[in-house]
Amino acid sequence: MRKDHPLKDSPGPALALFEPERPHNLGAAMRLAACFGAGLHLIEPAGFPLDDRRIRAGALDYGARVMWRRHITFEEFDSWRLAQGRRLVLLTTGAPLAHHRASFCSSDVLLVGSESNGVPEPVHERADLRVAVPLAPGARSLNLVVAAAVVLAEAMRQCGRFDTIAADG
Repeated sequence: MRKDHPLKDSPGPALALFEPERPHNLGAAMRLAACFGAGLHLIEPAGFPLDDRRIRAGALDYGARVMWRRHITFEEFDSWRLAQGRRLVLLTTGAPLAHHRASFCSSDVLLVGSESNGVPEPVHERADLRVAVPLAPGARSLNLVVAAAVVLAEAMRQCGRFDTIAADG
């Protein structure tokens, strides 16, 4: 995996991972972002080295195609997204708003927290919007990349990105 790939301004919503702990989840997120043409942001520290073979295993051959950027800290990421005029949408199990009832825009960055801890309260406070994926009674949570895919797909649908992808394909 390359250290960084120049992240162009993606034409639609982007995805951000906060301090991921499992390399296969980063790989799966890279594959998701590449397949949907979305930007990907990695907010460090990660719980694994970025040359871990499990990242490549999860990304398959999409790792070289993903537009991604590393941020050494959340503060660095937040400064970047504010300078870019991006809205921060936090995916969290405790959100009162279901993702399918939210209104998404092309400037959104969808943030998922770490696998075991989510995000700390100061990051919650920085979010412009918090959404949850509704689950069946008794279910606690989805895998973070599965949740990201559900919400990213809805955001892209609302922004007309699937029509663009279909026209380009």
